[in-house]
Amino acid sequence: MEKRPIDVVVLSDVHLGTYGSRAKELVNYLKSIQPNILILNGDIIDGWQFSKRYFPQAHIAVIKEIFNLASKGTRVFYITGNHDELLRRYSDIQLGNLTLTDKLVLEIDGKMTWIFHGDVFDNTTKGGARFIAKLGSTGYAALILLNKSINHLLKLLGRDRVSLSKSVMASVNKAVTKINDFETIAAELAIEKKYDYVLCGHIHQPSIRTVENKNGKVTYLNSGDWVEHCTALEYKNNQWTLFEYKEENFAPATAIEMKPALTVLSDEIHFYINSLAI
Repeated sequence: MEKRPIDVVVLSDVHLGTYGSRAKELVNYLKSIQPNILILNGDIIDGWQFSKRYFPQAHIAVIKEIFNLASKGTRVFYITGNHDELLRRYSDIQLGNLTLTDKLVLEIDGKMTWIFHGDVFDNTTKGGARFIAKLGSTGYAALILLNKSINHLLKLLGRDRVSLSKSVMASVNKAVTKINDFETIAAELAIEKKYDYVLCGHIHQPSIRTVENKNGKVTYLNSGDWVEHCTALEYKNNQWTLFEYKEENFAPATAIEMKPALTVLSDEIHFYINSLAI
């Protein structure tokens, strides 16, 4: 498959190290693109659910593919989220073309673009509510496993797959955003700061929409996730679009060969995995 040149790609909420991560699909996508800038907008590795007992080949392949892009000239920005917050102790370090940071402001074609994960506006990730959020994350992981078993049975019966986890996540996010309304807060702050775009992740809900108030307007974008939606934000030809992964659009040649687990990783991959295990 010929790689698509893209100016900027934004991914978030991959949750590597969990059963729900659609790592194989993400590797296929990464192999299909050649971005000038790749922005990993938080929750790429899931430190809340991380276990050295579960980090399969496909998850390692995602990290390898990111470093492969960086080695070929792609500028990679890793913005920390709440699930990979342990990496915040290393913020603002740079390894070749890879930069680790907590937030990012880029000027893209003369437009000021503010990028951060979004958990800063989510009160459920702070204080006493943090324990409940982590408990909910564990329950969500268990639901993913149940959902996989149900879909395996449905496949044997020739029925379409269902997504219990997506329905639950949508209900939870609807309640959370009603209380916190962090999208509106982010947009209003972006308008106040005179930004043209504000990009978030966190709530697993892909979106591109204009938010306007008496002080101006801003384009709010959310890259979605690689657990349920398998979406990314792409910037090309002076516009942002949402990419949604469709398996039928990818040739079998791009699929991951499931070999035995790697015994040797690069120093950079060890850095990320061991940081989360501390």
